[in-house]
Amino acid sequence: MPKDELQLGEFEQYVLLAVLSLGKGAYGASIRQQLHEAIARDVSLGALYATIERLEKRGLVISNLDGATAKRGGKAKRMIEVTTVGRKALQRSRQQLTTMWDLAQLRSIVYV
Repeated sequence: MPKDELQLGEFEQYVLLAVLSLGKGAYGASIRQQLHEAIARDVSLGALYATIERLEKRGLVISNLDGATAKRGGKAKRMIEVTTVGRKALQRSRQQLTTMWDLAQLRSIVYV
């Protein structure tokens, strides 16, 4: 996979991290709740699913439909899982951000 494919936007990082933190129980509403609780960010399910679809097209997540239940009106949940490529993209993003934070701190010490 080209390195460009591993570039992540801020919201994509949040979504991937929320999915990882939820484990096997990650689906739209639970991801949305996790984002609200963890970073006080309210997102629409439409925006969230658009991001998940984009991540899935890039091979960073996979999804499958869980069994439908009467409680959900017969609708199945779309369960989301981060792929190995998605984990690598997150690691790369974290390394890049850490490098930039380290440089910024070094510069602020030198130029103060």
